[in-house]
Amino acid sequence: MFFPISGVQISPIYLAIVGFIIGVLGGFFGVGGSFLAGPALRAVGLHWNFAVGTDLAHIVGKSVVAAKRHRALGNVDLKLGLLMAIGTIGGSEIGAQLIQLLKRKGNVDFVVSIVSITVYVFISAFMIWETGKSLRSKRRSSKGAGKNDHSEFGHVTRAIQRVKIAPMVSLPASGVKGISLWVILIVSLIGGLLSGFLGGGGGYIRMPAMVYILGIPTHLAVGTDLFEIIISASYGTFTHALKGNVDILIALVMHTGAAIGAQIGATATQYFTGPKIRLALSRSR
Repeated sequence: MFFPISGVQISPIYLAIVGFIIGVLGGFFGVGGSFLAGPALRAVGLHWNFAVGTDLAHIVGKSVVAAKRHRALGNVDLKLGLLMAIGTIGGSEIGAQLIQLLKRKGNVDFVVSIVSITVYVFISAFMIWETGKSLRSKRRSSKGAGKNDHSEFGHVTRAIQRVKIAPMVSLPASGVKGISLWVILIVSLIGGLLSGFLGGGGGYIRMPAMVYILGIPTHLAVGTDLFEIIISASYGTFTHALKGNVDILIALVMHTGAAIGAQIGATATQYFTGPKIRLALSRSR
């Protein structure tokens, strides 16, 4: 099938299968799936600017389906999601402008490829190390036998929460009594920047950051990130569309598979503990 906007010939079956896999991963891990979608679209001839913008367009619908399911399961902190949307939108615009700069210089494919590989490898290595230690610690400790979301990075999280830089906010749904709003905004700004630059919703950095920096339980981090992705990816799609980086026809074909996969992934989170979800995410890359 020929897609005139991006000028490429791609099998719709291939796009639907890619969308389904991304939907399952997104519903389970709370990520947009750009670590798969970007390379998958690039492999069939899309330039990185189209891969980034089109990925953002297709994950909006998928995230709505998955976030709705997580909301029903009680895995969404609406207050946190709305606060993070502020920083993410700003970061998304910065990332989109960087893509435009690279387009003008003619090296967008090379630079985005290098940055994406570096980011994904670093995050995966860190999460494999942390979740491996968390699971071993939980098995050794009789006190931790009843805890489903132990983190070996917890001492750093508690230290960050003790930083009292006004304004302070509480997140009752996530069990966080007080944390600086600036910490939330910085985390979301970085996630938004990577979302606008690499595609997806930025969940590959934001979901782990919600767990390790903000101290959000993993299941809530997954659902809340998906809710926040609806807002941030919608803005990312809009700004990339204005810059000519979105092939909406490809996005719609991918969504046919993603909508089904997202519900499967969201339901599956109920059968795994927090550390096991984080370990699976790190190894999925």
